[in-house]
Amino acid sequence: MIQAYLDLIRFNRPIGWLVLYWPTLIALFIAAQGWPGWHLFIVFSLGVFLTRSAGCAINDYADRHWDGQVERTQHRPLVTGALTPAQALVCFAGLMLCAFGLVLTLNPASLWISLLALGLAALYPFTKRVTYYPQLFLGLAFSTGILMATVAADQPITWPVILWFIANVLWTLSYDTLYAMCDKPDDLKAGIKSTAIAFGDHDHQAVALIQVATLITWGVAGYGSGLGFPFALTLGIAANLFLNQHRQIASRQRADYFAAFVSNHRVGMVLFAGVVLDLIYQHQTLA
Repeated sequence: MIQAYLDLIRFNRPIGWLVLYWPTLIALFIAAQGWPGWHLFIVFSLGVFLTRSAGCAINDYADRHWDGQVERTQHRPLVTGALTPAQALVCFAGLMLCAFGLVLTLNPASLWISLLALGLAALYPFTKRVTYYPQLFLGLAFSTGILMATVAADQPITWPVILWFIANVLWTLSYDTLYAMCDKPDDLKAGIKSTAIAFGDHDHQAVALIQVATLITWGVAGYGSGLGFPFALTLGIAANLFLNQHRQIASRQRADYFAAFVSNHRVGMVLFAGVVLDLIYQHQTLA
């Protein structure tokens, strides 16, 4: 039974947690202009894990009638019967309740944004029934952590913060489209909508354009946040990682699409390292 719950929240697949974690940490460190303190660090680290896990549970509940038709998802707990839909809902509610408990240790502004995040997280799994752009809704859900981290550090939501938010929506749109490409043939048969289907034969080009827009928005957001050369250098590394993804997916094989998707956690990690190095450099220069 425990293994079934671990499978439900994708415990053995941390990629979904990492691509949510790095942008949240970036926003937190920028808002705090360095180390945010143990309280905020622990709250947001645990919060990201809990909310991502809850998102997996509600996603499997929403997709329980379709996952059996998709090769990659036909062994999920609700498909095999290892868990019931009711158990998945209880798991979702329990995880979100724990996350909400963490939010209560933050300031009131964080509470309001957490309610927005909850609404988006619960809505996202159902959007793929009505729109070809559920990845956009996922981007909005994944980016609320940036706003919450900023206000939790008692900082206002300025135009650079909004640009970090937009950049993260774009980045999520790009990597989740790669993820959707893994299931494109099965999704077409099952009637599941995605950007991978909406972009048609131009899916690779669309992802490339979104990644270029992401890099530009990251650059402007970093400039507005006072970041300099160390951050700019890591943007170049991130651009190279994006290029490697396109070399990888040229084969149009499912395994390569998935590998390219997974590699995005390295993009986030590199970007976070650039922000930290830049903040250290600034403090040393001022000293």
